[in-house]
Amino acid sequence: MVYGGTRFVSSLIKEDLIDEYNLLVNPTILGKGKPIFKSITSLRNLDLVSATSYGGGMVVLKYKRKIN
Repeated sequence: MVYGGTRFVSSLIKEDLIDEYNLLVNPTILGKGKPIFKSITSLRNLDLVSATSYGGGMVVLKYKRKIN
């Protein structure tokens, strides 16, 4: 598990060092934010492992890197 700012996480994603992604989707429109996938220039295939919904419409999506 990695904790860090968007630049740190983006650098790990860019170097293909992430094996599993846990993405929290919160249905709130802010209009601004810090993208973590902006530096990606090539396609990354992921497999959905699980999707868990919580109150208020929040969803946690768990993906693993697809091994070819």
